[in-house]
Amino acid sequence: MHTADVVVIGAGQAGLSAAYHLQRRGYRPAPETRPRGFVVLDGEEGPGGAWRHRWDSLRMATVNGIHDLPGMEQDPPDACEPSNTALPRYFSRYEERFDLPVVRPVRVEAVERTDEDPRGLLRVRTDRGTWLTRAVVNATGTWNRPYWPSYPGQETFTGRQLHTADYGSAEEFRGRHVVVVGGGISAVQLLDEISQVTSTTWVTRREPVWRDGPFGPDEGRRAVAMVEERVRAGLPPRSVVSVTGLLWTPALRAAARRGALDRRPVFTRIVPDGVRWADGTVQAADVILWATGFRPQLSHLAPLRLRGPGGGIVMDGTRVADEPRVHLVGYGPSSSTIGANRAGRDAVREIDTLLAQD
Repeated sequence: MHTADVVVIGAGQAGLSAAYHLQRRGYRPAPETRPRGFVVLDGEEGPGGAWRHRWDSLRMATVNGIHDLPGMEQDPPDACEPSNTALPRYFSRYEERFDLPVVRPVRVEAVERTDEDPRGLLRVRTDRGTWLTRAVVNATGTWNRPYWPSYPGQETFTGRQLHTADYGSAEEFRGRHVVVVGGGISAVQLLDEISQVTSTTWVTRREPVWRDGPFGPDEGRRAVAMVEERVRAGLPPRSVVSVTGLLWTPALRAAARRGALDRRPVFTRIVPDGVRWADGTVQAADVILWATGFRPQLSHLAPLRLRGPGGGIVMDGTRVADEPRVHLVGYGPSSSTIGANRAGRDAVREIDTLLAQD
């Protein structure tokens, strides 16, 4: 049994931001430090969060808006370096520079109340022991919870089905027809790559919305506000891109000229050798790539019963509205890298105020 005033779960962008701001406010590594001790529990084998698992062809030149962690700039990136090496290296240097108390690999199994006292302790159960804490900053992201939609006949398909989380490189699909399902940034990035080596079909549930011109701070704030409105109402968060639309890039315009972005509405059924449209015609396929996004990894918070009737968690900023000891960072409106930085700061400020009242 260990104790810490604050337990941060996850050491991605949001978790490291929270750790930085805890340290700035005088918190020190637990359990050696009491009071004002904190610890970061991370499920990965090494630094980098979800970036450790991105596909090799996702280079720093094509990564979508990675902001510096607070207090330490990135080195000028090599545009050709894979993001799955460059960003974990940066995160590792960051942890070392600030001597952050990250413990890994630790799998958090459950967060529970120890009693009915709203100011009592929370119990964080892990595969490496249990922590008692006064507050939790949850920064577990989404990568470990890929979303697989269900369609009639899915189990009959004789080709290969995979999710974005399983993607390696386009080369493995050469000579095979690939149906890409999904309307987000990852879907169009992978379509661009795969369509350069083989034939593709793009399928989305909704007509994609494309944006011309720059996407500035004002547009970003409006998009975040729309996502925040949902989580304040207790609805499941949508991705920021669902309200911003897709941004044209030179690479995507080239993909459009190849016909790779000629979108079709979603099929009605999956058949053994492809997908069937509403008119009864069949598109033969060897591979179905589900670029259908991810859901927040929050199953370990289930014992707290945080979800409301709307299917989501009612939020007030980063704080769970009905449980002020728990903050969700990198969730909903703070799922972008700059949003995660700010969420870490905001969560720590509120937690520090809460704990000072005891």
